[in-house]
This record gives sequence, structure tokens and C-alpha cells, in this order.
Amino acid sequence: MTLIKQLQAPDEFVGFYLIKELEIKQTNTTPAKDFLDIVLCDASGQIPAKLWDASITDKETFFPMTLVKVQGLVQLYRERLQIKIGKIRKATPEDGVKLTDFIRSAPISPYDLIQTIHRVLDSIENPTIRNIVSFCVVKVGDKLEHSPAAKSHHHAYYAGLAYHIVRMLEIGEFICGQRPFLNPDLIKAGIILHDIAKPDEMVAQLGIVSDYSVQGKLLGHISMVSSWITEAAIYHGIDLQSDVVIGLQHIVLSHHNLPEWGSPVLPQLPEAVALHYIDSMDAKLQMVEDALLTTPESEPWTPMIRGLENKAVYRLKL
Repeated sequence: MTLIKQLQAPDEFVGFYLIKELEIKQTNTTPAKDFLDIVLCDASGQIPAKLWDASITDKETFFPMTLVKVQGLVQLYRERLQIKIGKIRKATPEDGVKLTDFIRSAPISPYDLIQTIHRVLDSIENPTIRNIVSFCVVKVGDKLEHSPAAKSHHHAYYAGLAYHIVRMLEIGEFICGQRPFLNPDLIKAGIILHDIAKPDEMVAQLGIVSDYSVQGKLLGHISMVSSWITEAAIYHGIDLQSDVVIGLQHIVLSHHNLPEWGSPVLPQLPEAVALHYIDSMDAKLQMVEDALLTTPESEPWTPMIRGLENKAVYRLKL
């Protein structure tokens, strides 16, 4: 089987892949013709693909989360690889492939990730903070075990959110040791809470996001978490005007830093400033790591990384 990571232009290939995304679009020609704009994936990465002159049968046969056998040609389009599909069909039981073979997962088991999150949660010394965080973790439930952290931006795979949280907790522990003016309980709480509503914001299966929920589209995970903190405070009889409640809400609401990035307020607590940069550092380094892992080693440059202002990353040969 030809892995996506191994594809290079102008390869001709045959392989099995999972349709991660699919849209029916039209060409700019006259008359316009329908085509399928597809993202194919396997455990090694993903790649855009086009099925030109899509028939009515094609449009009624292929959907996201469908395993397919593809014969195609790898092309360069605007300096990025994409596939021109020659033939495509659904995979059959006789092909001997299964959905889970094509799913990328966090490099640490979900069980270990969840155990780490609970261990850090139990280490929060302030009982009010600990009760609020615990309420939110219970509220998200077992969805935390498999949810991605995003649709495509970073940690966009099975258990990606839990992996993102754990990596941030590791960074947070170091920064709290280096900067004693930071409150460790607030840092731990902010890290666990900042994206905890993402599983309810996104509609995902096996780590692949197909859409955003109604709540996700109308509210977004940042405001949803703020509401969860209010729910937790009411449940535990905590004053909604207390420094703990307001502080946790501020940390969550400001973690994207700027209004154009989704935050209604700017970070104005030391821990809020720290959380934003911890989050940004882990997300951006993960984007770089993902790009390097999914780019053939023979290629010195990765594709452009949207989260790094569309810059590519160069692989030094030392």
C-alpha cells in the first residue's frame, strides 16, 4: 500500500485511503461541470484530491468517512501536492482493510493521557478551583478520550485534545518552576479547561471532524467553557463574583489573546498571559512536527503551514 507520506509528483499509484472531507464543487468552465473536492487520509497524513467530471453516481456514492481504493496521479498545484483521481471505488470486505487502519492517533495511549490529566487535577491544592475543574471534566465525560483538538489546525486526530492538554501541562509545570509569581493551581486549571468544551463544539468520529455542532457554530468552545464554569460554581454553591470564578473565566475567555482570534477579552492576569503562550507554543510546535512527519524525508521543505502565516519549514541536514 502506498502511504500518503510517500507520494511525490509525478507518481502514479494505487492505494486504499479514507475520505476525510468531501465537497461537490463546480468548475469555472462554460458550461460548468461538477467535481468532487476531496481530502484523502491515512495514518501517515492527508492530501487534497480532485475527481473531475463527477457523475450522479459518484455524488451519491462517496461521502466523508468512506474507505476507498484510488488510482491516481500526484501533481503539483501552487507548490503543493494534490491527486488527480483516475479511478475510485468503495473498499469491500474482500479488500481486507478496516477503518481504524487509516486513523491517526496521539502517540501516547488515551488511557495514559486521561490518567495524567486526572493526576494533575487531583494535585490542585485550592479546593474551589479543583471542584470547578472536576465538574467540567466530568461534564465532558469519555469524549475527552478520543476527541481531536481541532478540525485541521493542530492535534487534529484521535485523542489529540487530551495529548494537547498533557503537553501543555508539562510546559506549565516548567514555567511555574521558573516563574514563582505564577499560581500553579490557576495554570493547571486554565490548561485543563481552556479547550475542554471542544468535544461539544465539534462533530467528530474517530478523531475526524465532519462539522461543528449547533452550539459550536453559535457559541464556540470559549464561551461554552465560561458557561460551564458558571454551572460548576452554582452546583458547588460558589459565589459567582468570587475571584476564583472570575479569574478562571477570564483565563479561559482570553486564551486566544486577540478578538480576531476569538477571544472577547485580552489576557490581564499573569496566568492568562502564560496560558496563551503555553497554548500557542504547543499548537505551533505540533504544526511543525506534523508537517515534518507527513513530508517525505527526500523533500527538504514542508508544505506551507497555515498556522505559521503560511510559511514552510526547512529540514536541515546536519
